Amino acid sequence: MSTDELRERALASLHRIGAAVPEGTGLHARSPITGENLFALRATTAEETERAIGEAAEAFRTWRTTPAPVRGELVRTLGDLLRAHKSDLADLITIEAGKIRSEALGEVQEMIDICDFAVGLSRQLYGRTIASERPGHRLAETWHPLGVVGVVSAFNFPAAVWSWNTAIALVCGDAVVWKPSELTPLVSLAASHLLDRALEQTGAPRELHRLLLGGRETGELLVDDPRVSLVSATGSTRMGREIGPRVAARFGRVLLELGGNNATVVAPSADLDLALQGIVFAAAGTAGQRCTTLRRLIVHRDIADQLVERLAAAYGRLPIGDPFDEGTLVGPLITGTAADAMATALERAQAEGGKIVAGGRRVGTNSGAYVEPAIVRMPKQTGVVREETFAPILYVLTYDTFEQAVALQNDVPQGLSSSIFTRDQQEAERFLAADGSDCGIANVNIGTSGAEIGGAFGGEKETGGGRESGSDAWRAYMRRATNTINYSSALALAQNVSFL
Repeated sequence: MSTDELRERALASLHRIGAAVPEGTGLHARSPITGENLFALRATTAEETERAIGEAAEAFRTWRTTPAPVRGELVRTLGDLLRAHKSDLADLITIEAGKIRSEALGEVQEMIDICDFAVGLSRQLYGRTIASERPGHRLAETWHPLGVVGVVSAFNFPAAVWSWNTAIALVCGDAVVWKPSELTPLVSLAASHLLDRALEQTGAPRELHRLLLGGRETGELLVDDPRVSLVSATGSTRMGREIGPRVAARFGRVLLELGGNNATVVAPSADLDLALQGIVFAAAGTAGQRCTTLRRLIVHRDIADQLVERLAAAYGRLPIGDPFDEGTLVGPLITGTAADAMATALERAQAEGGKIVAGGRRVGTNSGAYVEPAIVRMPKQTGVVREETFAPILYVLTYDTFEQAVALQNDVPQGLSSSIFTRDQQEAERFLAADGSDCGIANVNIGTSGAEIGGAFGGEKETGGGRESGSDAWRAYMRRATNTINYSSALALAQNVSFL
């Protein structure tokens, strides 16, 4: 698809959604499909950023006392609008992030799913009643809205990560200020406009959600503002190292979703047909640009040659090209810089004793950054293997004992997602046990990517420790209060203290 065709398709989707392109300077909308710019956009100024945060803080004062089920109606309305414009939003995701059609539609479905989850949550923001040691007293916990939530999102899930945070934050009674990746402004404009429509339709405060378009400077203003109670940031470990201390310095809260260096263990008892399917999608899907992408394959020595041969054959059949083309499974990397980083990593891997057994080359003649997903057999877990390269490189390592496999899986700085393929129940349970995988996500007989919204999403170590989406991740967006209620006629002190 040509740049002109992409531009027309983007405008058509935005028109149906009701959003407009703010023409100006400071930002460009581009497509990795051709590697060319589509529009010049006006970036949010420092003054506008300051004002947006102030408006969100003021809207929070009203929203926090709105009954939670009423807040849920706002998110229900957003979900309905997402259903109505699923195809339009998916088009924009493909245009700006390069995802194939099914993955782009899947991302929007994820947004719809988290809205459904959040609507139910709006009637389940439960506290606790706790036994008191004092007669005639009741001890309880209550949860209250937190404040303004700053969302900093990345290009690879340009709309879903925003929805995880925003749907939950809104039903928890918070306001949201969103600073998306500067690589996906059109998706951001469309998603934000759909929420604006939902705000209008439900009569909620218009300023509950503010969108900031810009680069690093805009993000820094959001991160450093004391009116922002929680900063939820998704991106690289390098970014997290900068954001975490800055927010902590002003005693704000931070929720970090950072890098992953995810591994799958394939045991001798594994169903190799099942493993093959799970590995190929986890490693090559989204052109290797998921934080949960499979980057390390730890295979028992007895089956390694057989599995690698089958994987190499499957990789050779992967259709690579325009993500709008029917049948394409691997679209472009987000930029040429990402392709260069992949080439550098492959050079390092070979210098460290690795052998490329499949892929690794640039493909195509246009200016988009299309690459063949690569498989590299490594003699051990070297320096390049321990780093995350945001590209489709799968490093293959071998093991002899289960203990060795777990040690290899855990011996990286990151701790996001992991999995094991085995038909041995003992191995599966050991992998999930306290001395098994040290990741926030541990799966059995499924790959490392493709998490459902019902579970909390996040990881340990350099992944940041944050949790988003389902389960009890909502607690990060609220403040806890411990309450002691004395319904007796005496003032009893705890621990039997006697004062008067």
